[in-house]
Amino acid sequence: MTLLKESLLYRLWLWLLGTYEESTVHRFLTACGAWCNRQIDGSAVLGVLCREGIVARAWPESLLCRGLTALVNLPAQLLHMLYSALSRTFEDSFFARLAFRMGDETVIAQSWLIMLLWVIPFQRWNNAYSLMGFTLLLVLFHAGAMHRGEDFRLDLRSVGFYPLALFGAMFLAVAFSYAPSLSLRFLIYHISAALCVLVTVSAVHSGEELKRLAAGSSVCVLVSSLYGVYQRIQGVEVNASYVDLEVNAGMPGRVESFFDNPNTFAEVLILLLPLTLALFLCAKRTVSRLAAGGVFVVGVVALGMTYSRASWVGIACAMVVLVFLWRPKLIPAFAVACVLCVPFIPTTIWNRILTIANPNDTSTASRIPLYQAALNVIKESPVSGAGLGTAATQAFIKDMNLYHGKAPFVHAHNFYLEVWIEAGLLGIVGFISSMLWNIKRAAHTARHCGDSAARTLTCAACAAMCGSMVCGLADYLWHYPRVMCIFWFVFAIALAGVKVCCQEEEKGRTSETT
Repeated sequence: MTLLKESLLYRLWLWLLGTYEESTVHRFLTACGAWCNRQIDGSAVLGVLCREGIVARAWPESLLCRGLTALVNLPAQLLHMLYSALSRTFEDSFFARLAFRMGDETVIAQSWLIMLLWVIPFQRWNNAYSLMGFTLLLVLFHAGAMHRGEDFRLDLRSVGFYPLALFGAMFLAVAFSYAPSLSLRFLIYHISAALCVLVTVSAVHSGEELKRLAAGSSVCVLVSSLYGVYQRIQGVEVNASYVDLEVNAGMPGRVESFFDNPNTFAEVLILLLPLTLALFLCAKRTVSRLAAGGVFVVGVVALGMTYSRASWVGIACAMVVLVFLWRPKLIPAFAVACVLCVPFIPTTIWNRILTIANPNDTSTASRIPLYQAALNVIKESPVSGAGLGTAATQAFIKDMNLYHGKAPFVHAHNFYLEVWIEAGLLGIVGFISSMLWNIKRAAHTARHCGDSAARTLTCAACAAMCGSMVCGLADYLWHYPRVMCIFWFVFAIALAGVKVCCQEEEKGRTSETT
Protein backbone atom coordinates (compact mmCIF):
# COMPACT_ATOMS: atom_id res chain seq x y z
CA MET A 1 0.00 0.00 0.00
CA THR A 2 2.90 2.38 0.76
CA LEU A 3 4.36 1.73 -2.70
CA LEU A 4 0.98 2.55 -4.25
CA LYS A 5 0.72 5.87 -2.41
CA GLU A 6 4.24 6.83 -3.42
CA SER A 7 3.71 5.98 -7.10
CA LEU A 8 3.50 8.54 -9.89
CA LEU A 9 0.06 7.23 -10.90
CA TYR A 10 -1.33 7.86 -7.41
CA ARG A 11 0.06 11.43 -7.33
CA LEU A 12 -1.37 12.04 -10.81
CA TRP A 13 -4.76 10.83 -9.60
CA LEU A 14 -4.65 13.18 -6.59
CA TRP A 15 -3.74 16.08 -8.88
CA LEU A 16 -6.66 15.29 -11.19
CA LEU A 17 -9.04 15.16 -8.23
CA GLY A 18 -7.78 18.48 -6.92
CA THR A 19 -8.10 20.10 -10.35
CA TYR A 20 -11.62 18.77 -10.73
CA GLU A 21 -12.66 20.02 -7.28
CA GLU A 22 -11.70 23.59 -8.26
CA SER A 23 -13.10 23.44 -11.80
CA THR A 24 -16.19 25.11 -13.22
CA VAL A 25 -17.51 21.70 -14.30
CA HIS A 26 -17.49 20.51 -10.68
CA ARG A 27 -19.31 23.63 -9.48
CA PHE A 28 -21.90 23.28 -12.26
CA LEU A 29 -22.55 19.59 -11.55
CA THR A 30 -22.75 20.27 -7.81
CA ALA A 31 -25.34 22.97 -8.41
CA CYS A 32 -27.33 20.65 -10.69
CA GLY A 33 -27.16 17.90 -8.07
CA ALA A 34 -28.38 20.25 -5.34
CA TRP A 35 -31.28 21.28 -7.59
CA CYS A 36 -32.17 17.59 -8.12
CA ASN A 37 -32.15 17.06 -4.35
CA ARG A 38 -34.50 19.99 -3.79
CA GLN A 39 -36.89 18.74 -6.47
CA ILE A 40 -36.94 15.27 -4.95
CA ASP A 41 -37.52 16.51 -1.40
CA GLY A 42 -40.31 18.85 -2.49
CA SER A 43 -42.02 16.52 -4.97
CA ALA A 44 -45.69 15.95 -4.18
CA VAL A 45 -45.80 12.97 -6.56
CA LEU A 46 -42.90 11.19 -4.85
CA GLY A 47 -44.43 12.00 -1.48
CA VAL A 48 -47.59 10.09 -2.43
CA LEU A 49 -45.66 7.19 -3.99
CA CYS A 50 -43.39 6.78 -0.95
CA ARG A 51 -46.19 7.02 1.60
CA GLU A 52 -46.78 3.79 3.50
CA GLY A 53 -50.21 2.28 2.90
CA ILE A 54 -52.85 1.44 5.50
CA VAL A 55 -52.25 -2.31 5.31
CA ALA A 56 -48.48 -1.94 5.71
CA ARG A 57 -48.88 0.43 8.67
CA ALA A 58 -51.38 -1.82 10.42
CA TRP A 59 -49.49 -5.09 9.87
CA PRO A 60 -46.85 -4.98 12.68
CA GLU A 61 -49.44 -4.55 15.46
CA SER A 62 -52.22 -6.59 13.86
CA LEU A 63 -53.69 -9.67 15.47
CA LEU A 64 -52.76 -11.73 12.41
CA CYS A 65 -49.10 -10.69 12.61
CA ARG A 66 -48.88 -11.41 16.33
CA GLY A 67 -50.62 -14.75 15.91
CA LEU A 68 -48.44 -15.94 13.03
CA THR A 69 -45.30 -14.70 14.76
CA ALA A 70 -46.19 -16.65 17.89
CA LEU A 71 -46.94 -19.74 15.80
CA VAL A 72 -43.70 -19.80 13.78
CA ASN A 73 -41.67 -19.05 16.91
CA LEU A 74 -43.31 -21.77 18.99
CA PRO A 75 -40.43 -24.25 18.38
CA ALA A 76 -37.87 -21.61 19.40
CA GLN A 77 -39.90 -20.76 22.51
CA LEU A 78 -40.15 -24.42 23.55
CA LEU A 79 -36.41 -24.91 22.96
CA HIS A 80 -35.66 -21.83 25.06
CA MET A 81 -37.84 -23.16 27.87
CA LEU A 82 -35.92 -26.44 27.73
CA TYR A 83 -32.64 -24.53 27.87
CA SER A 84 -33.81 -22.47 30.85
CA ALA A 85 -34.76 -25.63 32.73
CA LEU A 86 -31.47 -27.40 31.98
CA SER A 87 -29.14 -24.45 31.44
CA ARG A 88 -26.28 -25.86 33.52
CA THR A 89 -26.39 -29.16 31.62
CA PHE A 90 -26.29 -27.41 28.26
CA GLU A 91 -23.54 -25.00 29.26
CA ASP A 92 -21.39 -27.87 30.50
CA SER A 93 -21.68 -29.63 27.14
CA PHE A 94 -19.05 -28.77 24.54
CA PHE A 95 -21.31 -29.77 21.67
CA ALA A 96 -24.24 -27.71 22.99
CA ARG A 97 -22.03 -24.63 23.32
CA LEU A 98 -20.71 -25.25 19.80
CA ALA A 99 -24.26 -25.51 18.44
CA PHE A 100 -25.25 -22.29 20.23
CA ARG A 101 -22.20 -20.49 18.87
CA MET A 102 -22.90 -21.70 15.34
CA GLY A 103 -26.53 -20.64 15.66
CA ASP A 104 -25.46 -17.15 16.69
CA GLU A 105 -23.46 -16.94 13.45
CA THR A 106 -26.23 -18.04 11.08
CA VAL A 107 -25.35 -15.19 8.73
CA ILE A 108 -21.80 -16.51 8.31
CA ALA A 109 -23.20 -19.95 7.49
CA GLN A 110 -25.58 -18.41 4.97
CA SER A 111 -22.80 -16.47 3.24
CA TRP A 112 -20.84 -19.70 2.81
CA LEU A 113 -23.97 -21.54 1.68
CA ILE A 114 -24.77 -19.11 -1.11
CA MET A 115 -21.13 -19.11 -2.22
CA LEU A 116 -21.33 -22.88 -2.64
CA LEU A 117 -24.85 -23.25 -4.01
CA TRP A 118 -24.80 -20.57 -6.66
CA VAL A 119 -21.64 -21.66 -8.46
CA ILE A 120 -22.58 -25.32 -8.92
CA PRO A 121 -22.55 -26.13 -12.66
CA PHE A 122 -25.98 -26.64 -14.19
CA GLN A 123 -25.20 -30.25 -15.10
CA ARG A 124 -24.62 -31.06 -11.41
CA TRP A 125 -27.34 -28.85 -9.98
CA ASN A 126 -30.34 -30.27 -8.16
CA ASN A 127 -33.20 -28.03 -7.03
CA ALA A 128 -33.35 -29.94 -3.76
CA TYR A 129 -30.05 -28.32 -2.77
CA SER A 130 -31.73 -24.99 -2.04
CA LEU A 131 -34.43 -26.58 0.11
CA MET A 132 -31.91 -28.64 2.06
CA GLY A 133 -29.54 -25.70 2.48
CA PHE A 134 -32.08 -23.22 3.82
CA THR A 135 -33.75 -25.88 5.97
CA LEU A 136 -30.37 -26.48 7.60
CA LEU A 137 -30.00 -22.72 8.12
CA LEU A 138 -33.41 -22.66 9.80
CA VAL A 139 -32.31 -25.46 12.15
CA LEU A 140 -29.08 -23.56 12.84
CA PHE A 141 -31.07 -20.41 13.58
CA HIS A 142 -33.15 -22.33 16.14
CA ALA A 143 -29.94 -23.54 17.79
CA GLY A 144 -29.05 -19.88 18.36
CA ALA A 145 -32.59 -19.02 19.44
CA MET A 146 -32.53 -21.80 22.04
CA HIS A 147 -30.15 -19.98 24.40
CA ARG A 148 -31.10 -16.40 23.54
CA GLY A 149 -34.05 -14.23 24.39
CA GLU A 150 -36.71 -12.53 22.30
CA ASP A 151 -34.09 -10.64 20.27
CA PHE A 152 -33.32 -13.78 18.23
CA ARG A 153 -36.63 -14.94 16.77
CA LEU A 154 -38.19 -15.36 13.34
CA ASP A 155 -39.25 -11.87 12.30
CA LEU A 156 -42.56 -11.88 10.40
CA ARG A 157 -43.09 -8.21 11.25
CA SER A 158 -40.21 -7.23 8.96
CA VAL A 159 -41.16 -9.76 6.26
CA GLY A 160 -44.46 -7.94 5.85
CA PHE A 161 -48.03 -8.77 4.92
CA TYR A 162 -47.77 -8.71 1.13
CA PRO A 163 -45.01 -11.35 0.77
CA LEU A 164 -46.94 -13.63 3.13
CA ALA A 165 -50.09 -13.10 1.05
CA LEU A 166 -48.14 -13.97 -2.09
CA PHE A 167 -46.81 -17.12 -0.44
CA GLY A 168 -50.35 -18.08 0.54
CA ALA A 169 -51.43 -17.56 -3.06
CA MET A 170 -48.87 -20.17 -4.13
CA PHE A 171 -50.58 -22.80 -1.97
CA LEU A 172 -53.95 -21.86 -3.44
CA ALA A 173 -52.44 -22.07 -6.94
CA VAL A 174 -51.60 -25.71 -6.25
CA ALA A 175 -55.02 -26.48 -4.74
CA PHE A 176 -56.88 -24.99 -7.72
CA SER A 177 -54.36 -26.03 -10.36
CA TYR A 178 -55.39 -27.50 -13.69
CA ALA A 179 -52.81 -30.23 -12.97
CA PRO A 180 -52.13 -30.36 -9.20
CA SER A 181 -49.59 -33.17 -9.52
CA LEU A 182 -47.53 -31.04 -11.90
CA SER A 183 -47.79 -27.97 -9.65
CA LEU A 184 -46.76 -29.67 -6.42
CA ARG A 185 -43.03 -29.81 -7.13
CA PHE A 186 -43.02 -26.10 -8.01
CA LEU A 187 -44.43 -25.38 -4.57
CA ILE A 188 -41.23 -26.88 -3.12
CA TYR A 189 -39.21 -24.24 -5.01
CA HIS A 190 -41.33 -21.46 -3.51
CA ILE A 191 -40.95 -22.95 -0.03
CA SER A 192 -37.17 -22.83 -0.50
CA ALA A 193 -37.42 -19.16 -1.47
CA ALA A 194 -39.69 -18.42 1.51
CA LEU A 195 -37.18 -20.02 3.88
CA CYS A 196 -34.45 -17.89 2.31
CA VAL A 197 -36.42 -14.71 3.00
CA LEU A 198 -37.43 -15.71 6.53
CA VAL A 199 -33.94 -16.76 7.65
CA THR A 200 -32.19 -13.79 6.02
CA VAL A 201 -34.51 -11.15 7.48
CA SER A 202 -34.53 -12.77 10.92
CA ALA A 203 -30.78 -13.48 11.22
CA VAL A 204 -29.43 -10.09 10.09
CA HIS A 205 -29.03 -7.52 12.86
CA SER A 206 -26.20 -5.24 11.68
CA GLY A 207 -24.65 -3.58 8.67
CA GLU A 208 -21.62 -5.84 8.95
CA GLU A 209 -23.83 -8.91 8.57
CA LEU A 210 -25.40 -7.37 5.49
CA LYS A 211 -21.93 -6.80 4.07
CA ARG A 212 -21.03 -10.41 4.78
CA LEU A 213 -24.02 -11.66 2.79
CA ALA A 214 -23.26 -9.26 -0.05
CA ALA A 215 -19.67 -10.51 -0.06
CA GLY A 216 -20.93 -14.08 -0.38
CA SER A 217 -23.05 -13.12 -3.38
CA SER A 218 -20.07 -11.25 -4.87
CA VAL A 219 -18.06 -14.46 -4.83
CA CYS A 220 -20.80 -15.97 -6.99
CA VAL A 221 -20.49 -12.98 -9.36
CA LEU A 222 -16.71 -13.37 -9.53
CA VAL A 223 -16.60 -17.12 -10.13
CA SER A 224 -19.45 -17.21 -12.65
CA SER A 225 -18.18 -14.12 -14.49
CA LEU A 226 -14.62 -15.43 -14.74
CA TYR A 227 -15.99 -18.66 -16.17
CA GLY A 228 -18.08 -16.64 -18.63
CA VAL A 229 -14.98 -14.72 -19.75
CA TYR A 230 -13.14 -18.05 -20.06
CA GLN A 231 -15.94 -19.32 -22.31
CA ARG A 232 -15.52 -16.26 -24.54
CA ILE A 233 -11.76 -16.81 -24.77
CA GLN A 234 -12.28 -20.47 -25.65
CA GLY A 235 -14.99 -19.55 -28.15
CA VAL A 236 -18.76 -20.03 -27.93
CA GLU A 237 -20.74 -21.45 -30.82
CA VAL A 238 -23.55 -19.23 -32.04
CA ASN A 239 -26.89 -20.82 -31.12
CA ALA A 240 -29.59 -20.05 -33.69
CA SER A 241 -32.29 -20.56 -31.03
CA TYR A 242 -30.91 -17.63 -29.03
CA VAL A 243 -30.45 -15.01 -31.78
CA ASP A 244 -31.70 -14.07 -35.23
CA LEU A 245 -28.63 -14.81 -37.36
CA GLU A 246 -29.66 -12.36 -40.10
CA VAL A 247 -30.48 -9.35 -37.94
CA ASN A 248 -27.53 -10.05 -35.61
CA ALA A 249 -24.98 -10.93 -38.29
CA GLY A 250 -21.43 -10.95 -36.93
CA MET A 251 -22.45 -11.31 -33.30
CA PRO A 252 -20.40 -13.92 -31.40
CA GLY A 253 -21.88 -16.74 -29.33
CA ARG A 254 -23.50 -15.80 -26.03
CA VAL A 255 -21.81 -16.94 -22.82
CA GLU A 256 -23.92 -18.72 -20.20
CA SER A 257 -21.38 -19.59 -17.46
CA PHE A 258 -22.84 -22.17 -15.03
CA PHE A 259 -26.49 -21.43 -15.80
CA ASP A 260 -27.27 -23.26 -19.08
CA ASN A 261 -28.80 -20.15 -20.67
CA PRO A 262 -27.30 -16.71 -21.36
CA ASN A 263 -30.48 -14.90 -20.30
CA THR A 264 -30.47 -16.76 -16.99
CA PHE A 265 -26.83 -15.84 -16.36
CA ALA A 266 -27.58 -12.21 -17.18
CA GLU A 267 -30.53 -12.20 -14.76
CA VAL A 268 -28.27 -13.46 -11.98
CA LEU A 269 -25.85 -10.63 -12.71
CA ILE A 270 -28.45 -7.84 -12.70
CA LEU A 271 -29.62 -9.08 -9.29
CA LEU A 272 -26.18 -9.37 -7.70
CA LEU A 273 -24.03 -6.72 -9.40
CA PRO A 274 -25.67 -3.81 -7.51
CA LEU A 275 -24.77 -5.51 -4.22
CA THR A 276 -21.16 -5.84 -5.39
CA LEU A 277 -21.09 -2.16 -6.31
CA ALA A 278 -22.52 -1.32 -2.88
CA LEU A 279 -19.64 -3.20 -1.28
CA PHE A 280 -17.26 -1.02 -3.28
CA LEU A 281 -19.05 2.15 -2.15
CA CYS A 282 -19.13 1.29 1.56
CA ALA A 283 -15.73 -0.44 1.85
CA LYS A 284 -13.48 1.16 4.46
CA ARG A 285 -10.19 -0.41 3.41
CA THR A 286 -8.51 0.22 0.08
CA VAL A 287 -7.91 -3.48 -0.52
CA SER A 288 -11.60 -4.28 0.00
CA ARG A 289 -12.60 -1.46 -2.32
CA LEU A 290 -10.22 -2.62 -5.04
CA ALA A 291 -11.46 -6.21 -4.69
CA ALA A 292 -15.13 -5.22 -4.91
CA GLY A 293 -14.43 -2.86 -7.80
CA GLY A 294 -12.56 -5.57 -9.68
CA VAL A 295 -15.39 -8.06 -9.20
CA PHE A 296 -17.91 -5.47 -10.42
CA VAL A 297 -15.89 -4.75 -13.57
CA VAL A 298 -15.51 -8.45 -14.38
CA GLY A 299 -19.26 -8.92 -13.82
CA VAL A 300 -20.13 -6.05 -16.16
CA VAL A 301 -17.84 -7.48 -18.84
CA ALA A 302 -19.50 -10.89 -18.48
CA LEU A 303 -22.95 -9.28 -18.63
CA GLY A 304 -22.00 -7.67 -21.92
CA MET A 305 -20.91 -11.06 -23.27
CA THR A 306 -24.36 -12.56 -22.57
CA TYR A 307 -25.87 -10.24 -25.23
CA SER A 308 -29.08 -10.26 -23.21
CA ARG A 309 -30.94 -7.11 -24.20
CA ALA A 310 -33.61 -7.20 -21.48
CA SER A 311 -30.93 -7.60 -18.83
CA TRP A 312 -28.92 -4.70 -20.28
CA VAL A 313 -31.97 -2.46 -19.96
CA GLY A 314 -32.54 -3.86 -16.46
CA ILE A 315 -29.01 -3.16 -15.25
CA ALA A 316 -29.16 0.35 -16.73
CA CYS A 317 -32.36 0.98 -14.78
CA ALA A 318 -30.77 -0.49 -11.63
CA MET A 319 -27.75 1.84 -11.89
CA VAL A 320 -29.99 4.89 -12.35
CA VAL A 321 -32.05 3.93 -9.28
CA LEU A 322 -28.92 3.25 -7.24
CA VAL A 323 -27.46 6.69 -7.98
CA PHE A 324 -30.87 8.29 -7.40
CA LEU A 325 -31.20 6.73 -3.95
CA TRP A 326 -27.57 6.78 -2.82
CA ARG A 327 -26.46 10.25 -3.95
CA PRO A 328 -29.15 12.16 -5.92
CA LYS A 329 -26.77 15.08 -6.43
CA LEU A 330 -24.61 12.80 -8.61
CA ILE A 331 -27.39 12.29 -11.18
CA PRO A 332 -26.09 15.00 -13.57
CA ALA A 333 -22.52 13.66 -13.35
CA PHE A 334 -23.81 10.12 -13.86
CA ALA A 335 -25.72 11.21 -16.97
CA VAL A 336 -22.61 12.88 -18.39
CA ALA A 337 -20.51 9.78 -17.65
CA CYS A 338 -23.05 7.57 -19.46
CA VAL A 339 -22.93 9.78 -22.54
CA LEU A 340 -19.13 9.77 -22.52
CA CYS A 341 -19.11 5.95 -22.36
CA VAL A 342 -21.20 5.52 -25.53
CA PRO A 343 -18.25 5.76 -27.98
CA PHE A 344 -16.47 2.98 -26.08
CA ILE A 345 -19.28 0.44 -26.43
CA PRO A 346 -18.12 -2.51 -28.59
CA THR A 347 -19.64 -2.64 -32.06
CA THR A 348 -21.32 -6.02 -31.55
CA ILE A 349 -23.00 -4.82 -28.35
CA TRP A 350 -24.11 -1.58 -29.97
CA ASN A 351 -25.58 -3.46 -32.93
CA ARG A 352 -27.37 -5.78 -30.52
CA ILE A 353 -28.85 -2.77 -28.70
CA LEU A 354 -30.18 -1.41 -31.99
CA THR A 355 -32.21 -4.61 -32.54
CA ILE A 356 -34.31 -4.08 -29.39
CA ALA A 357 -37.12 -2.36 -31.26
CA ASN A 358 -36.55 -4.15 -34.59
CA PRO A 359 -39.76 -6.00 -35.57
CA ASN A 360 -37.79 -8.13 -38.02
CA ASP A 361 -35.86 -9.80 -35.18
CA THR A 362 -37.40 -13.27 -34.82
CA SER A 363 -36.42 -13.40 -31.14
CA THR A 364 -38.59 -10.33 -30.51
CA ALA A 365 -41.38 -11.34 -32.86
CA SER A 366 -41.64 -14.82 -31.33
CA ARG A 367 -42.75 -13.31 -28.03
CA ILE A 368 -46.02 -12.00 -29.48
CA PRO A 369 -47.69 -15.46 -29.72
CA LEU A 370 -46.46 -16.16 -26.19
CA TYR A 371 -48.10 -13.01 -24.88
CA GLN A 372 -51.29 -13.82 -26.77
CA ALA A 373 -51.37 -17.32 -25.26
CA ALA A 374 -50.87 -15.90 -21.75
CA LEU A 375 -53.69 -13.39 -22.28
CA ASN A 376 -55.91 -16.21 -23.52
CA VAL A 377 -55.24 -18.13 -20.29
CA ILE A 378 -56.22 -15.04 -18.30
CA LYS A 379 -59.46 -14.79 -20.30
CA GLU A 380 -60.22 -18.47 -19.64
CA SER A 381 -59.28 -18.46 -15.94
CA PRO A 382 -58.64 -14.94 -14.63
CA VAL A 383 -59.11 -15.67 -10.92
CA SER A 384 -57.36 -19.00 -10.30
CA GLY A 385 -55.01 -19.13 -13.30
CA ALA A 386 -53.81 -22.41 -14.80
CA GLY A 387 -51.83 -23.58 -11.77
CA LEU A 388 -48.47 -23.10 -10.15
CA GLY A 389 -45.44 -23.83 -12.31
CA THR A 390 -44.70 -23.77 -16.01
CA ALA A 391 -45.66 -27.45 -16.40
CA ALA A 392 -49.29 -26.82 -15.39
CA THR A 393 -49.60 -23.77 -17.66
CA GLN A 394 -48.10 -25.69 -20.57
CA ALA A 395 -50.63 -28.49 -20.08
CA PHE A 396 -53.51 -26.01 -19.82
CA ILE A 397 -52.48 -24.12 -22.95
CA LYS A 398 -51.95 -27.32 -24.94
CA ASP A 399 -55.29 -28.89 -23.97
CA MET A 400 -57.19 -25.65 -24.58
CA ASN A 401 -55.32 -24.98 -27.85
CA LEU A 402 -54.43 -21.43 -26.82
CA TYR A 403 -50.95 -21.16 -28.36
CA HIS A 404 -50.29 -20.97 -32.10
CA GLY A 405 -46.61 -20.07 -32.37
CA LYS A 406 -43.88 -22.07 -34.09
CA ALA A 407 -41.53 -22.63 -31.13
CA PRO A 408 -42.78 -24.67 -28.14
CA PHE A 409 -44.46 -22.73 -25.33
CA VAL A 410 -42.11 -22.77 -22.33
CA HIS A 411 -43.28 -19.71 -20.43
CA ALA A 412 -44.86 -16.33 -21.19
CA HIS A 413 -41.53 -14.44 -21.44
CA ASN A 414 -43.10 -11.81 -19.21
CA PHE A 415 -42.77 -11.83 -15.43
CA TYR A 416 -46.18 -10.35 -14.73
CA LEU A 417 -48.17 -12.40 -17.21
CA GLU A 418 -46.51 -15.64 -16.08
CA VAL A 419 -47.20 -14.97 -12.38
CA TRP A 420 -50.85 -14.22 -13.22
CA ILE A 421 -51.42 -17.37 -15.30
CA GLU A 422 -49.70 -19.50 -12.65
CA ALA A 423 -50.98 -18.02 -9.37
CA GLY A 424 -54.16 -16.27 -10.46
CA LEU A 425 -55.49 -12.87 -9.46
CA LEU A 426 -54.39 -13.10 -5.82
CA GLY A 427 -50.91 -14.11 -6.96
CA ILE A 428 -50.37 -11.20 -9.33
CA VAL A 429 -51.83 -8.67 -6.85
CA GLY A 430 -49.62 -10.11 -4.07
CA PHE A 431 -46.57 -10.10 -6.33
CA ILE A 432 -46.91 -6.50 -7.53
CA SER A 433 -47.86 -5.31 -4.04
CA SER A 434 -44.83 -7.07 -2.52
CA MET A 435 -42.44 -5.52 -5.01
CA LEU A 436 -43.87 -2.01 -4.75
CA TRP A 437 -44.06 -2.17 -0.94
CA ASN A 438 -40.46 -3.33 -0.59
CA ILE A 439 -39.12 -0.82 -3.11
CA LYS A 440 -41.07 2.02 -1.49
CA ARG A 441 -39.84 1.14 2.02
CA ALA A 442 -36.25 0.85 0.84
CA ALA A 443 -36.43 4.16 -1.04
CA HIS A 444 -38.06 5.93 1.92
CA THR A 445 -35.44 4.55 4.31
CA ALA A 446 -32.60 5.59 2.00
CA ARG A 447 -33.93 9.15 1.88
CA HIS A 448 -34.51 9.53 5.63
CA CYS A 449 -31.69 7.73 7.42
CA GLY A 450 -28.05 8.55 7.96
CA ASP A 451 -25.24 7.36 5.73
CA SER A 452 -24.12 3.82 6.60
CA ALA A 453 -23.23 0.48 5.06
CA ALA A 454 -26.78 -0.73 5.72
CA ARG A 455 -28.21 2.24 3.84
CA THR A 456 -25.91 1.70 0.84
CA LEU A 457 -26.77 -2.00 0.62
CA THR A 458 -30.47 -1.20 0.99
CA CYS A 459 -30.19 1.20 -1.95
CA ALA A 460 -28.41 -1.50 -3.96
CA ALA A 461 -31.00 -4.19 -3.21
CA CYS A 462 -33.80 -1.77 -4.08
CA ALA A 463 -32.03 -0.91 -7.35
CA ALA A 464 -31.59 -4.60 -8.18
CA MET A 465 -35.31 -5.19 -7.61
CA CYS A 466 -36.18 -2.29 -9.91
CA GLY A 467 -33.82 -3.62 -12.58
CA SER A 468 -35.30 -7.11 -12.36
CA MET A 469 -38.82 -5.71 -12.65
CA VAL A 470 -37.84 -3.90 -15.85
CA CYS A 471 -36.11 -7.00 -17.19
CA GLY A 472 -39.28 -8.94 -16.34
CA LEU A 473 -41.18 -7.05 -19.01
CA ALA A 474 -39.46 -9.26 -21.59
CA ASP A 475 -38.48 -12.35 -19.59
CA TYR A 476 -39.54 -14.62 -16.71
CA LEU A 477 -36.95 -14.63 -13.95
CA TRP A 478 -38.41 -17.56 -11.98
CA HIS A 479 -38.11 -20.13 -14.76
CA TYR A 480 -34.98 -21.53 -13.10
CA PRO A 481 -35.56 -22.20 -9.37
CA ARG A 482 -31.99 -21.22 -8.52
CA VAL A 483 -32.56 -17.75 -10.00
CA MET A 484 -35.85 -17.56 -8.10
CA CYS A 485 -33.93 -18.17 -4.88
CA ILE A 486 -31.39 -15.45 -5.78
CA PHE A 487 -34.26 -13.08 -6.56
CA TRP A 488 -35.81 -13.61 -3.13
CA PHE A 489 -32.40 -13.35 -1.47
CA VAL A 490 -32.01 -9.83 -2.89
CA PHE A 491 -35.59 -9.07 -1.85
CA ALA A 492 -34.69 -10.17 1.69
CA ILE A 493 -31.53 -8.05 1.70
CA ALA A 494 -33.71 -4.99 1.07
CA LEU A 495 -36.04 -5.97 3.93
CA ALA A 496 -33.15 -6.67 6.29
CA GLY A 497 -31.45 -3.42 5.26
CA VAL A 498 -34.56 -1.42 6.16
CA LYS A 499 -34.74 -3.20 9.52
CA VAL A 500 -31.08 -2.49 10.32
CA CYS A 501 -31.35 1.16 9.24
CA CYS A 502 -34.39 1.67 11.47
CA GLN A 503 -32.59 0.04 14.40
CA GLU A 504 -29.55 2.25 13.87
CA GLU A 505 -31.73 5.36 13.73
CA GLU A 506 -33.53 4.30 16.91
CA LYS A 507 -30.21 3.76 18.69
CA GLY A 508 -29.03 7.17 17.51
CA ARG A 509 -32.13 8.90 18.87
CA THR A 510 -31.84 7.00 22.16
CA SER A 511 -28.19 8.01 22.61
CA GLU A 512 -29.06 11.65 21.90
CA THR A 513 -31.81 11.73 24.54
CA THR A 514 -29.55 10.14 27.15
